[in-house]
Amino acid sequence: MCGRFARRSTQEILADWFGVPLEEMPWFEPTFNAAPQSTQPVVRPSRDRGGREFALLKWGLVPFWARDAKIGYTTFNARAEEAPAKPAFREAFKKRRCLIPADAFYEWQRTDPKNRRPYAFALKEASPCAFAGLWESWRPKEGAPLETFTILTTDPNELVEPMHNRMPAILEPRDYDRWLDTTNPARPPVDLLRPFPAEKMRAWRVSDRVGNVRNNDAALLEPADGNPGAEPAEELRLPGL
Repeated sequence: MCGRFARRSTQEILADWFGVPLEEMPWFEPTFNAAPQSTQPVVRPSRDRGGREFALLKWGLVPFWARDAKIGYTTFNARAEEAPAKPAFREAFKKRRCLIPADAFYEWQRTDPKNRRPYAFALKEASPCAFAGLWESWRPKEGAPLETFTILTTDPNELVEPMHNRMPAILEPRDYDRWLDTTNPARPPVDLLRPFPAEKMRAWRVSDRVGNVRNNDAALLEPADGNPGAEPAEELRLPGL
């Protein structure tokens, strides 16, 4: 599962990372606590200019055939092994794949039946990353079309497994073009949807403030002991290290 993530990279950094001209990007600010039903930037093939484009979409995929948009409350994630055949996602999986820029994601460790501790997960090299995603356009009876997206999840790696049985499917930059290429819908690149190597990631304890979606500031990504009243920070390590 991926229900919260952070994107602290500036537009300048993301423009360079994803190969999109800065002047062609819609305006958006960093977010440190992105949650389902929020509007976030995604990267997808440009239908007008060729290459890639950034677009602002709502998080929670609404299939084109949906009767109303309420389905988006439960479709913010799609299991990678099920999405190619599941009605809500299968057409988007064939024809409308995208990248979701991020710098970290959050998961919670349950310490007892009533308490959980949040951790942030990011790449060790402190660079942006991209989650594999799908996007869709839904047209209501009245008004403009609604564009939405979902994040694909896969099995956890050794670092995430103590927290959750799923993690977002993180793509290597060399695979971005292949993921976005939908010219052969009969053979989508399902092999890319695998656990990201744990040795390339790090995890650290963050403040309980991340549990409230109204909190959205850079301090959410700081180690927990950097916040007044928080417990000392703990960094997760791979077994044997």
